[in-house]
Amino acid sequence: MAAPNSLAGVIELDSVSKLYGTFVALRKISLTLHQGRCCVLLGENGAGKSTLLRLIAGLIRPTHGNLRVFGEKPHDARDRIGYMSHALMLYEEFSGAENLRYFAALYRERHTMTPEAALAAVGLDPALTRPVGQYSQGMRQRASLARILLSRPDLLLLDEPFSNMDATSARQMINLLAGLRTQGKTIVLTTHQRDLAEPLADLLLTLQAGAVASLDDKSAGVRA
Repeated sequence: MAAPNSLAGVIELDSVSKLYGTFVALRKISLTLHQGRCCVLLGENGAGKSTLLRLIAGLIRPTHGNLRVFGEKPHDARDRIGYMSHALMLYEEFSGAENLRYFAALYRERHTMTPEAALAAVGLDPALTRPVGQYSQGMRQRASLARILLSRPDLLLLDEPFSNMDATSARQMINLLAGLRTQGKTIVLTTHQRDLAEPLADLLLTLQAGAVASLDDKSAGVRA
């Protein structure tokens, strides 16, 4: 196996397009994101944000162009990817700990965090017996984040992680993600709330009708 290229990005997209029949969901997207950086995807509903996230997660494949995650096809890098969808992927009748014990059992061949450690990492009490269905929205989102942290991913893909949160809960989530980034995690998230996410972002990518409308690389001082 060839030695890894230290200059290569965690995510590398080269003129990536995604078509559904004649509908162009994404049009010639090029992007490189390096370890420990955060990319915030902005744009209106239908702009292509979630499609791009699903491509990087390996859930769908590009129609044209080249896409690599950790130097591999996304499907082959799934063990290093944590994907948090917009939909709550938790059993509402179970507590947070019960949910995470269930999901941890699916990773028997991997070295995972304990459910208790994952919940504590996102600021939730592992001893809380209340069903997830009775959680506040902020608690639900943090429990969802704990679920993907179980597998110790290096890349976090988060679809609308601040959705329907109050201001306090959203700031708590931002602080959690900032802490994960300082640990070397690479983060890509979608949001409609630019003002909220901008302090976390190294790269702000705005999509419009599936194409790049603007690119703001704050670390490099690049705007396009």
